[in-house]
Amino acid sequence: MVSAHFGQCEGFVLFDVEDGRIIAREEIQNPGHAPGVLPQLMADNNVDVVLAGGMGPKAVDNFCMHGIEVYIGVSGEIDQAVRAFLDGTLEQGSNVCHH
Repeated sequence: MVSAHFGQCEGFVLFDVEDGRIIAREEIQNPGHAPGVLPQLMADNNVDVVLAGGMGPKAVDNFCMHGIEVYIGVSGEIDQAVRAFLDGTLEQGSNVCHH
């Protein structure tokens, strides 16, 4: 499931996408919640887009500084959220992180 708080989730699922199709899926462990660590981790893994239930505004800014687009207010099963993003039907809700 998409975590309500990006920085405090157990891990992340990275998808490789080609021509709008998922061609690979990899899970990585969260190294810990500290300012700037996760945006750098995602940049190091060539992430272009982050789908999250919620995150604070400073984290969103840090991702943007790395050229990573952030969608917040996403909920449900991870694979379904990614498919919805790819087909243009992903619905964002409100940011569920209130820190």
